[in-house]
Amino acid sequence: MEVHALTFRSRLPFHSRKFISRSTLPPKLPISIISPTPAFQLQTTHRRLTVAAAAPKKKIHGVSDELNLIASQTLDYAAARRRVRSAFIQVQQQLDHYLFKMAPAGVRTEEWIERNSKGLEIFFRSWMPEPGVKIKGAVCFCHGYGDTCTFFFEGIARFIAACGYGVYAIDHPGFGLSEGLHGYIYSFDELADNVIEQYAKIKERPEVKGLPCFILGQSMGGAVTLKVHLKDPQGWDGLVLVAPMCKIADDMTPPEPLAKVLTFLSNVMPTAKLVPQKDLAELAFRDPKKKEMAEYNVICYSDPVRLRTAVQLLKATKEIEMQVEKVSSPLLILHGAADKVTDPLVSRFLYENASSKDKTLKLYEEGYHCILEGEPDDRIFTVLNDIIEWLDARC
Repeated sequence: MEVHALTFRSRLPFHSRKFISRSTLPPKLPISIISPTPAFQLQTTHRRLTVAAAAPKKKIHGVSDELNLIASQTLDYAAARRRVRSAFIQVQQQLDHYLFKMAPAGVRTEEWIERNSKGLEIFFRSWMPEPGVKIKGAVCFCHGYGDTCTFFFEGIARFIAACGYGVYAIDHPGFGLSEGLHGYIYSFDELADNVIEQYAKIKERPEVKGLPCFILGQSMGGAVTLKVHLKDPQGWDGLVLVAPMCKIADDMTPPEPLAKVLTFLSNVMPTAKLVPQKDLAELAFRDPKKKEMAEYNVICYSDPVRLRTAVQLLKATKEIEMQVEKVSSPLLILHGAADKVTDPLVSRFLYENASSKDKTLKLYEEGYHCILEGEPDDRIFTVLNDIIEWLDARC
């Protein structure tokens, strides 16, 4: 069993109970938005927008009442998320999932926290090959919406590290173990800027300095990765995008009147939550057993989408769509052909319109959204190997 102790690297003093960054606090609102019934409903042509409180958390199967009590607490702020994650580490590592069962021995891990330029604590985790293995390059990870780098990615990172890469990951502000109101994206540009800032430091670490550096983005993390590339076109030796959220499918884009209402409301009550219409786990995992294990990702954000977050996601994808021809880096795009969360046709759109001279698109037959976590074991192994082969060919 690993001992996980967070190291705080900052010249600023850290007081876990006293320090609260202003940007982590929700804005004061003139009206109450948390109530047993919807605060309001807006009826448009065929769609309904409802803002309401999140439903109570479901009980997690196979764990004690004590752990369920810990998991049921409000996760708005990082201190609570860190407590919950610490309580569940051992349970997560014992799950009967291919990513955890095949995790290679000998991989060295480290995690720490640093403050970014805005004063927020950012959680880092790294995975290095066992001593004596020559490092080929660095792979930096951008996780998807609501997610963290500390659950399923643990197995993915160990596999990549065992193949000779230094793997580094952060939790975005407002997600996982980093500070910020849970699930709240004030600015997608600031999200991308934080990635650039944090990974600039990683590139200077002695173990990977001067080596090829790649950035791996999954789902919303794919949009973050593309934003990072558009802001810093020469910053990376290659992009790996897994089911990227780089364009909202036409049939999923809100009509213009609703989009305007969303934008207005996001300025009035930015942290209010939208009632979700679909169970994303149901759509994201093809393997039923693996879908059941998603509930053990106890610090993921599974509440309704916050208003400003929704607007920022829509805005970011529109901006990426308008600049897709500026994507010039070596590019690997991986997507499940049956993905109902992010449209695989959008990945084809990116592949066909990106100006990259070195670009590859792989569509996996019958694959759902989580092709690295929710597919049959042999498919997960295939996707991981496709990533390694592509990286090796560019180192």
